[in-house]
Amino acid sequence: MMSVRRNRVGNRERFDRTALIVFTFLVIGLLGALQVHAAEPASITFLLDFPNSDPDHYSIAVQSNGSARYECSAKVAETSDEHATYQAEFKFSEPTRVRIFDLATQAHYFSGKIDSGNRKLAFTGAKKLIYKDGQRETAAAFNYSSQPAVQQLTALFQGVGATLEFGRRLAYFHRYQKLALDDELKRMEDQARRGDLIEIQAVKPVLQDIHDDSSVLNVVRARAQRILDLGSAPQIAR
Repeated sequence: MMSVRRNRVGNRERFDRTALIVFTFLVIGLLGALQVHAAEPASITFLLDFPNSDPDHYSIAVQSNGSARYECSAKVAETSDEHATYQAEFKFSEPTRVRIFDLATQAHYFSGKIDSGNRKLAFTGAKKLIYKDGQRETAAAFNYSSQPAVQQLTALFQGVGATLEFGRRLAYFHRYQKLALDDELKRMEDQARRGDLIEIQAVKPVLQDIHDDSSVLNVVRARAQRILDLGSAPQIAR
């Protein structure tokens, strides 16, 4: 009888030890997963879909450390109906990065309705803002917003998008149609001087390649250098 009791006690102790070990590993694994999840950088994504425009879709995603990615669906060439996906990675300047996340905070991380609801306004593209961090993910779609923070953030992202679109077209012209570079760079320089383009340094590699190419006309190379100089000047985030 005593032997049976001892066996039962021994079995219970072994079971308790095993359960404790399993529980400890589960807790450690859960804490590790939570730490990894919490360590994920916050990100903000702006998406624009505008049918029959070029590009007809693009997105800009920026992390809290400034790393960013641009992706668009655009025509392969101006005279072509064929579309292709273009991607570019870049780094936001510190003032603009700070401005983006400050505006997202002011907009309550897009957690509520941000569209004005005014159906009489012209359609300017289906827009969407997404905020994501280790604790939450919120998103809001809109055509036009009356919220100042959303308006400023939209204008900022569209200014960056315009810059990156120049980069995409310039890369294409430099490779396939060098005679088109002059007109494209003229337009870019004009818009840059008006303050319409944001984060010009994002397309520095393309501009630098054009400037360094001895087969390109000197006047075109000089214009590329002037735009590079504009991009290296201190920027004030809008």
